[in-house]
Amino acid sequence: KDRLLVEGLLKRLRKTYPLDRNKMYVGGLSMGGFGTFEIVKRNPKWFAAAFPICGGANTAIANRIKKVKWWVFHGADDKVVPAKYSTAMVGALRAVKADVKYSLYQGVGHNSWENAFSEPDLLPWL
Repeated sequence: KDRLLVEGLLKRLRKTYPLDRNKMYVGGLSMGGFGTFEIVKRNPKWFAAAFPICGGANTAIANRIKKVKWWVFHGADDKVVPAKYSTAMVGALRAVKADVKYSLYQGVGHNSWENAFSEPDLLPWL
């Protein structure tokens, strides 16, 4: 349901304002990290870049989302969402030659968003 609300809002904004697809970005953490992969999968032409934090997705979608630039973040010691989900997605994206960066924080648990939002290059990267 939340995904439908976000997609509806984005569709409305796109109809109302001259949004530049080359400057639209999406990110989320935990379930929002999974949602980041999902919204890009469903709307691969809407976003220039995406930054999921402690999320994941089915690796079979990699080819569909490969034209978006990715910076994936995860804590190596995450007990809520194991890092293997992000690691698998990064591997799948790299296999299809997507532009992807991966920050896997050693000694960090589920709160890897603290590290991600402290990255000095995140905002300039966007």
